[in-house]
Amino acid sequence: MSGGVSMLGRRSGRCLALAVAAVAMALGLVQCGSRQTVAAGREDAPRSLKARAFHSNFSHGRQTFNGVSCASDGNIYYVIASAKLHVGGQVYRYSPATDEVRHLADLTAVCGEKDLRAIPQGKSHVNFVEANGKLYFSTHVAYYDIEGAKEIKADPPPGYRPYPGGHFMAYDLKSGSFDVLGTAPFGEGIITMAMDTRRERLYGLSWPTGYFVALNLKSRELRHTGPVEERGEAGQGARYRTVCRSMIVDPRDGAAYFTTSRGDVMRYRWDGNTLAPVAGVDLRKDYFGNFDPATPGHMGYHWRQTVWYEPQGAILGVHGNSGYLFRYLPAENRVEVIERLTSEPSRRSGMFDMYYYGYLGLAFGNDGRTLYYLTGGPIPGRKREQTGVLGVRGEENLHLVTYDVPAGRYTDHGPVFMENGERPTHVNSIAIGKDGAVYTLANISGRTDLIRIPPVTK
Repeated sequence: MSGGVSMLGRRSGRCLALAVAAVAMALGLVQCGSRQTVAAGREDAPRSLKARAFHSNFSHGRQTFNGVSCASDGNIYYVIASAKLHVGGQVYRYSPATDEVRHLADLTAVCGEKDLRAIPQGKSHVNFVEANGKLYFSTHVAYYDIEGAKEIKADPPPGYRPYPGGHFMAYDLKSGSFDVLGTAPFGEGIITMAMDTRRERLYGLSWPTGYFVALNLKSRELRHTGPVEERGEAGQGARYRTVCRSMIVDPRDGAAYFTTSRGDVMRYRWDGNTLAPVAGVDLRKDYFGNFDPATPGHMGYHWRQTVWYEPQGAILGVHGNSGYLFRYLPAENRVEVIERLTSEPSRRSGMFDMYYYGYLGLAFGNDGRTLYYLTGGPIPGRKREQTGVLGVRGEENLHLVTYDVPAGRYTDHGPVFMENGERPTHVNSIAIGKDGAVYTLANISGRTDLIRIPPVTK
């Protein structure tokens, strides 16, 4: 018994320490970064976050992609999609100051198509972009058919006209009025949009064929090209290609960038009206996986979501299926893989997440340096089982991840649950409120609606 401590004493001391640590963990007193610890060298699951649900009173709401933003007035603007033939997507505003949700419009009605008896404007698949006191966005079709692992454009039923085409739109924050600015060609929806706010130009990609569309707001000149890759999602067999879901503008020169499912980086320049792959760079990275661009049900080598990071003059993006964050430096024409942004449980498992396409919920916080990412994570002890929803491998947890870009600091803040313990699902949108709260559109209690995740310590 050298040292004056018996073996029994050491065991008793260790048990007491573990008991104290367990009590502290239960009380939320012991934390390490975002993960709670019970003893040195041991880690438990990330702490969970409690989200609050709002009720927009729209019973036809369905899975919504993007479609939510925080404006300069501090309000949260969002669109809930509808797949119904007789009901369009609905626009709402939530005021954190008054804690009130207000219905603003039916998309089909404000497009002047309420009495057209055509396939409606079922959703907005893009976020709002604010400029000149207005919110700019685009409309998209949500009434379509499913063929195998892909969505296809639906023929109108008897008595209805075909879809009239997606529109570039503007919402005036002061007057509350909506304006149609331009329409996609050939009756296609606008699934992707970006804005050059300095030069007042809107850019988009149509669905299902994938035409590139450009609109000069000053002159109202509308341009469009042929399909950017094969026949897009309207293609069959070898001519099928998934359409990119994120486009971004380099504010320095106004060039618009997006990707192809083969991993090419495409660049459009208004001056000269040129659209072409950028030579010498691509996203065909081993870390991202191995994909057949002609096979539906995934995003291939596309980037999934992108943001502009001014301090580095870089496009920061996430690859959908793998969840890797990367930067593309247009001035140097170089792609650098940075970090895997998937949840901590996903990182440990080494597996892709449950959603084949990846997640669109990526945005900078109010500090301009911290990325917020809403992503999936395996449910402990749950096997992967198909849900019957296109592109979804199985039920998953929703995790909030932050990444401090200059510091290179990744934090998984844990899974998100509603106040009643329910898991929010089908999350592919994000907006950061003025107070740092995270807003998204999720499936909860059998409906799609707005939820709020409280601010986190990064």
